[in-house]
Amino acid sequence: MGKSILPSPLTGIIPPLVTPLLDRSSLDAVGLDRLLEHVIGGGVHGLFILGTTGEASSLDSDLKRQVITRTCATVADRVPVLVGISETSFTESLKIANKAHECGAHALVLAPPYYFPAGQPELLEYLENLVPMLRLPLFLYNMPFTSKPVFEPDTVRKAMDIPGIVGLKDSSSNMIYFHKVQSLLADKPGVSLLMGSETLLAESVLMGAHGGVCGGANLFPKLYVALYEAAARGDLPLARELHRQVMRLGAEIYEVGHYASSGIKGIKCTLSCMGICNDFMAEPFHRFREAERNMLKARLVQLGLL
Repeated sequence: MGKSILPSPLTGIIPPLVTPLLDRSSLDAVGLDRLLEHVIGGGVHGLFILGTTGEASSLDSDLKRQVITRTCATVADRVPVLVGISETSFTESLKIANKAHECGAHALVLAPPYYFPAGQPELLEYLENLVPMLRLPLFLYNMPFTSKPVFEPDTVRKAMDIPGIVGLKDSSSNMIYFHKVQSLLADKPGVSLLMGSETLLAESVLMGAHGGVCGGANLFPKLYVALYEAAARGDLPLARELHRQVMRLGAEIYEVGHYASSGIKGIKCTLSCMGICNDFMAEPFHRFREAERNMLKARLVQLGLL
């Protein structure tokens, strides 16, 4: 169980799932089930839990274990489940990885340990020590906005020679970085290169990326799947139109708030308006206040989405 349904390379749309919460220490389990059925029904090719969009850095270890257990049980091997293990503690990453394996997840995702920036040789040594102890394949996660350190292209290339590392999710929004990594991995056809920024999904897939980890796919999975498929087969007119729709949704939903958390707040609020799950945010963040919620709801009605 675990590795059997993970393609090599993994392709398609893999939503970074939000974590539905009832309060600061309680999982909205029913909402999580509805969300899982919503995205799987929308044709996604996998799921990524406990990432940035899942507010993993703000969740306690018990909640993380609940999310892993419930997700794997509900998904029941219908699509691959990727579990984030991005912790500042080596041993905590390993504990979460072991829980993921125990519950039947299919792969792991790791960003560089945050807070105190590590050098590239230190990051590579960290991977050399951690990966042999993991019982599931690992995707690297380049997210400099939140984790600070970058997996530099040369480090990514060296890391891909470590058995067990199978891909990279790049959320740098830097296409120069993306192309450098892509060039360095040209001799690694089984390695998956996934785009984290949905605004760059069409462009990156047209240029050879294997898929996208798009937050908006929590809301409208069929749209993102259709955009991926259009780009993958080189249908430029359709890809342009679907990309335009993605950009418009982003402008209407992600920009209601004023802070870095506004994107996640927008997704959670929209899911709440759709009746899928609760929109409680892990502290220090909070859900949209009434004025912002009403503004977003009006925009969704205007777009014909409610």
